[in-house]
Amino acid sequence: MDSMDTSVTPSRASGPATPSLDSNATMDASRENRSREQARPPHRSGRGRDNPRGRGGGRQRKEMGRTEWSRNKGDRRARNDAEAVKRQKVSDERERPIYAVDFSKEDIEAEERRPKRKVAVMIGYSGSGYKGMQLNDKEKTIEGDLFGAFVAAGAVSKANANDPKKSSLVRCARTDKGVHAAGNVISMKLIIDDKDIVQRINDNLSPQIRVWGIERANSSFSAYQLCDSRIYEYLIPTHCFLPPHPDSFLGKKLVELADEAGDREGYEARQKDLATFWSETEEQYIQPILNALDPSLRYSVLEALHENESRKVTKAIVPVDASEIKTGPERDQKVERDKVLPEGDWVMGLDGPLDSNPTANSALPTSDGPKIRSELAGLEKPDEIKLEELMTSGKSSEVKLEALETPEKPGEIKIEEQETKLLKPKQLSPEETAIRELKAAYIKAKKAYRIHPDRLARIKSSLFRYIGTKNYHNYTIQKNFRDPSSKRIIKTFVVNEKPILIGDTEWLSLKVHGQSFMMHQIRKMVSMVALVVRCGCHEGRIQDSYMADKIVIPKAPGLGLLLERPVFDSYNAKMAGQNDRNPIGFKKYEKEMEEFKQREIYERIFREEERDNQFHIMFSSIDNLRTSQLLYLSSMGIAATKEDGNGDVTEIKVEEAVDGGSSDDDEHPEDG
Repeated sequence: MDSMDTSVTPSRASGPATPSLDSNATMDASRENRSREQARPPHRSGRGRDNPRGRGGGRQRKEMGRTEWSRNKGDRRARNDAEAVKRQKVSDERERPIYAVDFSKEDIEAEERRPKRKVAVMIGYSGSGYKGMQLNDKEKTIEGDLFGAFVAAGAVSKANANDPKKSSLVRCARTDKGVHAAGNVISMKLIIDDKDIVQRINDNLSPQIRVWGIERANSSFSAYQLCDSRIYEYLIPTHCFLPPHPDSFLGKKLVELADEAGDREGYEARQKDLATFWSETEEQYIQPILNALDPSLRYSVLEALHENESRKVTKAIVPVDASEIKTGPERDQKVERDKVLPEGDWVMGLDGPLDSNPTANSALPTSDGPKIRSELAGLEKPDEIKLEELMTSGKSSEVKLEALETPEKPGEIKIEEQETKLLKPKQLSPEETAIRELKAAYIKAKKAYRIHPDRLARIKSSLFRYIGTKNYHNYTIQKNFRDPSSKRIIKTFVVNEKPILIGDTEWLSLKVHGQSFMMHQIRKMVSMVALVVRCGCHEGRIQDSYMADKIVIPKAPGLGLLLERPVFDSYNAKMAGQNDRNPIGFKKYEKEMEEFKQREIYERIFREEERDNQFHIMFSSIDNLRTSQLLYLSSMGIAATKEDGNGDVTEIKVEEAVDGGSSDDDEHPEDG
C-alpha cells in the first residue's frame, strides 16, 4: 500500500492560514520598528512630515495652500508693533542705561518720520574723565555722550533714542579709559537732511569731543570690518629711559647679574651715555639737602627714601604694616586696615606710592581727593585699626583719625566724619620735611634730563624689532602662545628724533601703524622698549618675548596714548568710488584736528603728568619692586625669572603692585 501524504495544502476557500514561526518574527520586528519611529525626535534639518517649516525656516502653513496662506498672514506693521511692545517690556525690566533718552508715546507719534542714512561719522576726543570709548550702561563714555548729542540734534529719532542698536552703531577702534583720539570713525544710521547737522551735534557736546564730519556710506558699511589699519601715537617723557637708581633693588640686581653672566663690560657699554648721571644728580640736587640736615638724621632719611618705595596703596584697599603704628618692641606685630576710597583716588607721597616706612608718610594727600591725616603718635599696642566708610553722599570729604578708647574694645581706632570742623594739616618733622624735599629734588633732576643721541638710537633700534607679524601673547591678557589671535601685524613703529620740550620736561613722540591691536598691547610695547633701554638690556630680549615663555610686562600709563587715525584705503579705492561716495578720511579736517590735539590732548597730557607724575611713579615702583619677575631685563635673561635664591625677595604680581591692584581699563581690546 502506497504511503499517504499527510501534509495539508491550504485552499483559498478554507480561510486564513495559520502563521508560521518565521512570519511571527517578521511581524514582531515590524511592530518594533514602528515603535522606534514614533519615539524618534522630529527631524529638524529640512522639510518633512515633522518639520513643516522646512529648511528655510518659513512660516508654518499647516493645511493652507500658498495663496491662502499669503492672503491671511496678517498686517506686517501690526506684527512689528506687537514685537516692539514685547521688547519694550523686557527692556523696562532691566536697569535703564545712563545714555538712554526716553520720550513719551505722544512725543514719538507726533514726530515727523524722516529717512535714516548709513553714514561714517569722523570724530575726535580727549579721553580724560571717561571710562573709555564704548557704551557702558553705568559709566560715562565717549559713545554715551555722542549718542545723547545725536538725539538732541535730531540725528536720531525719538523712537530710537533709548537704544543705540536701533541705529546700528559700530565703532572703528575701541579705546581704553583715559585714552585719546584725534581721529576715530563710527558707522551708524542717522537723519542727515539738515545741512547744519554737524554744527548742531557739536553744540550739544563738551569741548573734549568733536565731530569733524559725516559722510554717506554704503548700506553694508561697517567702520570696524572695513578698516584696513590704525595709527596710534604715544607721548612719553625722556626721563623714562634713565637707568634705575643704583641704590634701588633693580639697579643692584642688574649689576649683580651682569657680573654673574660675565657681561659687566657689555652692560656698562650700553649705559655709557649715562654712566655719571646719578652721581652728578646726587652732587647737584641731593647733597645740599643732606648737608643741611642734622647728621643723626641723614642715615634714617636715606634709608626711608630708597627702602620699600614700591609699596603701593591701591584705589580700594590700603594695607598698613604694623611698624607704622608700633611703639617699643612691637615692631613685628602685623595689623591691617581697610579704607574705602572714592574710585580714581590714590593715596601717595609727594612723588610716588605710599612708603611702608612711617617717617615717609605722615601727611598723605590724595590726588584730587580728600586729605587723610593720621594721628597715631603715642598709641601703645593697638589691637585693631578699624576704618569705617569715609565717603557718604552729601557730607564733607574731610575726615580725621582719632583714638577712641571704649570699654568694649580698648585701643580701637575709628575714623569719624567731620562735617563742620576741618582738620588742620599736621606739622611735619625735620626728617619728614627732608624726605619730601629729596623726592622733589629727584623729580626735578629727572625732568632736567635731555636724551643723548646714542640712547635715542637704541630706542629707534628697539622699536624696529616689532616690525612684521609677531606673537604678542605677552603683551595682552588672557592669551597664550598657541592662540592664533595673538599674532598681529605691525607695519611701522618709529620715534620722532626731534624731542618736544614742554615746560621743563622733554617728551618723545612714538607712532605705531598696525592692522589691529589687542588690549594693552601698545602700552606694553612702549613699556617693554623703555625697560630694555633703561636697564641696559640687549635688544634681543624683545625677540625673546615672542616665544612661549610667559613674562610680565607692566603697561605704560594710558595718559600718553592717542589714536591718530584709522585707515580705509581699500574701501575708498573700491566701494566708495563705485557708488559715488566721498572717501572716508581726515585730510580735509587736518587744521581743526591739529588745533584740537594741541588744546584738548597734548596740553591735557602735559598738565596731568605735571600734576600727578604718573610716569615717574610707574618706573620708581618698578625699580624698587622686590621680585624676580622683572629680572629678564638683566644680562641673565628669562632664566633669571625662574630662580629666586633671595630670602628677602617677595614674589608678588607685578601688575598689581605697579597698577595698584586693579585695571584702569575696560575689558575690551583697543580695536574691539
